[in-house]
Amino acid sequence: MSYSLSRRDFLKKTSAISATAVFSRPTSFAAEVLKDFNRPNLVFMFPDQFRRQAIGFMKQDPVITPRLDAFCEQSLVLTDAVSSYPICSPFRAQLFTGKYPISNGVTTNCNSAHDVMLKKEQRCLTDILHDNGYCLGYLGKWHLDKPHEPFVGRRRGRPGKPGGGIVWDEFVPPERRHGIEFWHAYNCRDQHLNPRYWTTNAKRTEPILFDEWSTKHEADVAIEYIRNPQGKYRDPKKPFALFIAPNPPHTPFDQVPKKYVEMYEGTSYRDLLNRPNVDIDNPHPQAKQHVKNYFAAVTGTDEQFGRILDVLKEQGLEENTIVVFTADHGEMMGSQNLMHKGFPYEESIGIPFIIRWPGKIPLRRDDLLLTPTDMMPSLLGLMGLKDSLPHDVEGIDYSSIMLGQPGTRPASALYLTCWGTHGGARGLRTHRYTFSMTPQKDGKKKVLLFDNQQDPYQLNNLAESKPKVVQELTDELARWLRKTSDPWKV
Repeated sequence: MSYSLSRRDFLKKTSAISATAVFSRPTSFAAEVLKDFNRPNLVFMFPDQFRRQAIGFMKQDPVITPRLDAFCEQSLVLTDAVSSYPICSPFRAQLFTGKYPISNGVTTNCNSAHDVMLKKEQRCLTDILHDNGYCLGYLGKWHLDKPHEPFVGRRRGRPGKPGGGIVWDEFVPPERRHGIEFWHAYNCRDQHLNPRYWTTNAKRTEPILFDEWSTKHEADVAIEYIRNPQGKYRDPKKPFALFIAPNPPHTPFDQVPKKYVEMYEGTSYRDLLNRPNVDIDNPHPQAKQHVKNYFAAVTGTDEQFGRILDVLKEQGLEENTIVVFTADHGEMMGSQNLMHKGFPYEESIGIPFIIRWPGKIPLRRDDLLLTPTDMMPSLLGLMGLKDSLPHDVEGIDYSSIMLGQPGTRPASALYLTCWGTHGGARGLRTHRYTFSMTPQKDGKKKVLLFDNQQDPYQLNNLAESKPKVVQELTDELARWLRKTSDPWKV
């Protein structure tokens, strides 16, 4: 069952239930202690399938992103951030647990075809923030639960029927929200123009449909949460952490408001698919058809992110709020004649990671090889909560480097995909090389090696001509596999 609701009625309803959810929770000792400290707030926005190249500041894709460009000028921009497993659910699980997929159990996308989901007993970033006195909100795509019942299902991009194909969407009960109190989310549903959400106290049979672009809708809710009129959404005496997870610019690419598409009027696919690793005379059909829509969704995301930045300034929260803009993975969009994600190429694994904390984080570009497993410990380090890290976290706290201080830097970042426990690809991204190994049916491995300094568009595979480099990176990969208890064999 679902029903439509006007924005005004929604805000009335959500304010009431959110106030009950927040203020009926007992105040912990940690929360009392935190009243005497000025902990920073956190706004963490991570749209789906938003590649690093699709920000004008990076001077690669011909995109219109004025708000992100300005934000980059005010922030630390990590130019070499890597989505170590460039698929939706594995990224999210790494972000929240600080552990790689073999350890956290989320080895592929969460849907009814796999027995994969974020386990309730995992100690997540949001659990730690909650237990240290933070109010928490989550908006948008969750994609960390395994669907159980077909009535919420759908095939790709289309409403489902009971028993009809793989089920993706799911109600997430409060006990599986990992300390998040304000909930306006869904598991996975690619309906950008009529999104459906479960709110904080909604029952499984009570999702709400909205007739507006999902990214704008989520920005509206984020703005209300930040403004927090009369303390309706959160306890104003406590710091807050708000996670905003829009689905666009993920497929379906054509589900984007026309006003953003019209901003690219006068351009053709030849103008927009400007990367040398696109066969412009014979591009992938989907790239040819949808590159304008993809960039339009990027531009729309830019505008909505800017609105969220504006309300932080309006409310006097800008100085004491850490703001992060990142993504779970990129989008190939015709590069290497491929679409979407899951590949070791830069368009797939390259993600933005832009972080602003005025007066605390120096403004600059930095080539730190940050991965999603490092985001949890690094954020907790910035927020003064490094002592709360679970002992089994595999990511590294790079908060000192973010703050402009000396620190040990990684020489490589892990890349992986999983088919079961022992299958899939493994590889590395260093500052110079991209390296990957994929098992083939004949028992051998397909090896890719690209020199990203000499060949930034990864057009020349050097695996056969540089065996010494392949061996060095194979040895480094073996060390990574031992470190992450990965049974995959090099």
